[in-house]
Amino acid sequence: MSHNKLKKYYITIEEQVVSFGITYKIDLEDHHGNYNQVYERTVEEALNYARNWCKQAEERQHASEVHNKAIMDMIALDKIAGITTNNSDGLD
Repeated sequence: MSHNKLKKYYITIEEQVVSFGITYKIDLEDHHGNYNQVYERTVEEALNYARNWCKQAEERQHASEVHNKAIMDMIALDKIAGITTNNSDGLD
């Protein structure tokens, strides 16, 4: 039996008047807590960006988890190799 996790997205699209006309600021947050802010030229482009960003939430989270694991593995290898001691990375 699969458990469906509530997927909640926070999307704010704000119209802004700038020196060259109007732009749309998009603030996005997904159910994993990932955040992004971009600017688009039209409200249609803003909505399209938001739609695509939301569709990529699981892929983005997986990439973040892989990246974090790689960093933790590198830190562990550095400790084993004696490269790091306490808070010093030995690169000074």
